[in-house]
Amino acid sequence: MSKLPKSILEKMKIYPPFYVKVWKACADIPAGKTLTYAKLAAKIGSPNAARAVGTALSKNPFAPIVPCHRVIRSDGKMGGFSAAGGIKLKEKMLKYEKETMKNAKLTLA
Repeated sequence: MSKLPKSILEKMKIYPPFYVKVWKACADIPAGKTLTYAKLAAKIGSPNAARAVGTALSKNPFAPIVPCHRVIRSDGKMGGFSAAGGIKLKEKMLKYEKETMKNAKLTLA
C-alpha cells in the first residue's frame, strides 16, 4: 500500500468510505503503469463496481497525489479525466510517466 501523506488521509475522512477505498487503491498504482476501472474495482473487493470507481475518481480532489490519470478503460481507451486539459493532458501525463518512471504533474504541458 502506498504511503499517502497524513494530511491527505485526514482530509479523506469527510468523503464516502467507498471513494476513500478507491483513492487509496489508486494511490498504489506506480508511475508508468495503468489499471482498468474494472481491475481497480476488483482490487477493492467490488468487482461489479467499475462505473462507481469511475465516479469516485471523477470526484478525486487529491490529484495527482492520488493518480486517477493512471486508470483507463478495459478497451485501452483513456476513459474520463476531469482536470483542466482533459483527455489530452491524461495522455501526456501517462506518456511522460511511461518514459521517465516519474510522477507527472497536472501542469505538464
